Amino acid sequence: MAAVTIRNLAKRYDDTEVMRDINLDIDDGEFVVFVGPSGCGKSTLLRMIAGLEDISAGELNIGERRMNDVPASKRGIAMVFQSYALYPHMTLYDNMAFGLKIAGKSKGEIDSAVQHAAKILHIDHLLDRKPRALSGGQRQRVAIGRAITRQPSVFLFDEPLSNLDAALRVKMRLEFSKLHDDLKTTMIYVTHDQIEAMTLADKIVVLSAGRIEQVGTPQQLYHHPANRFVAGFIGSPKMNFIDGVVASLSEAGVQVHLPGGGQQLAAVEAGTLKVGDKVTLGIRPEHLHIVTDKPMLQAHFAAMELLGDFSYLYAASEASEESLILRVPDSMKIASGSVIDIGADAGRCHLFRQDGSAVPRLEVHAAAVH
Repeated sequence: MAAVTIRNLAKRYDDTEVMRDINLDIDDGEFVVFVGPSGCGKSTLLRMIAGLEDISAGELNIGERRMNDVPASKRGIAMVFQSYALYPHMTLYDNMAFGLKIAGKSKGEIDSAVQHAAKILHIDHLLDRKPRALSGGQRQRVAIGRAITRQPSVFLFDEPLSNLDAALRVKMRLEFSKLHDDLKTTMIYVTHDQIEAMTLADKIVVLSAGRIEQVGTPQQLYHHPANRFVAGFIGSPKMNFIDGVVASLSEAGVQVHLPGGGQQLAAVEAGTLKVGDKVTLGIRPEHLHIVTDKPMLQAHFAAMELLGDFSYLYAASEASEESLILRVPDSMKIASGSVIDIGADAGRCHLFRQDGSAVPRLEVHAAAVH
C-alpha cells in the first residue's frame, strides 16, 4: 500500500493547458473518487498517475518515490479500464495469470495469486471459461482479479461500471466497497456518476475544466459545497438555485429578497455581504416544502414523478429559470397548473456570491443538519 501526493501538477498539449494547479493528498489505504462532468480532466489525471500521460509540470509521488519519469510498469499500480480488455482466446485463469507470467513468476506463485483473487471475487468456479461465456459483471470481476494478482500498492479504476446496466451497477458498487474493506489498499476511482462517488468514496475530488473545485468526504460536499458548481453537481436531483438580493443582515443570517416579492432567511455568516448585493439562494429538493403560511415564493405546479414512497414535484416560478424541484410524499395529489406556496428552513439554505463561491453556514445550523 502507498499514499499518493500530487503537487502543482499540470498537463499541456502544445500550448493548450488542460490540467492546472492540481494539489492533492491521498492517504495510504484510502478510497478516493474523482468525479466531474465529461471533459473535466478526471481520466487525464488518473492516466497521469498511471504513467500513461506525461506530466508537463509539478510532481507526483507514490509512497516516498517521485514518479514523474518512472515508466507505468514500474510504478506499482494496477489499472482497470472501462473496457474489460480481456484476451478472448484465453480462459479466465490465463487472463488473470498473464501479467504474472510475463513478470517471470513461478507456477506456484501464479496459481496461488489467481486462486486467491478468484475467491475474493467469487469467480473461482469460472476459471476454466472464456470471456464470451460470461456476463458483463463477471467480465469486470476478471479484470479486477487480474489487477489483484499483481498485488499493487495503488489500484486505479477508470469508469469501470459504465458498461453495466443499472441493477448490476448497484450490485457492483457493493462489491467494490467490500473489495476495499478486504484488501485495504489505496484505490483511486474515476466516474461521472455522482451517486457512485457518494456511495463509494472515503474522499471525493470534484473536478471542472481541468482544476479541482473541492476535496472532501461525501457529507462535507453535500452539506458544505465550496461553490455553486459543486452544489449543483453533488446531489440528485440537483440543488434548486434562485437569484435574489440581500435584504438585511443579522446574527440569525442573511435575509434574501426574491423575485415575486417573497423573502427567505439563510442561516449563513454575513461576512462582507452588504444590503443590495446580488446573491443566489440554493436549496435541495428534499428541503423545499409546500407551506400554508409565509411562503418565500409562489409557483405553478407543472409535473409529478412518482418514485415509490415519494415523488418529485416540478413547479414553474418567475424566481428561477429552471423548474423548481420538491421532494414530496407519494400520496400528494395536485391539479395541473395549481398555484403552490413554497418555503424552506433557514438552516437548510445555502447562499452563493456572484462569483459562485459559497457563503459559510452558521455553525449552529450546520451542526443541526447532520
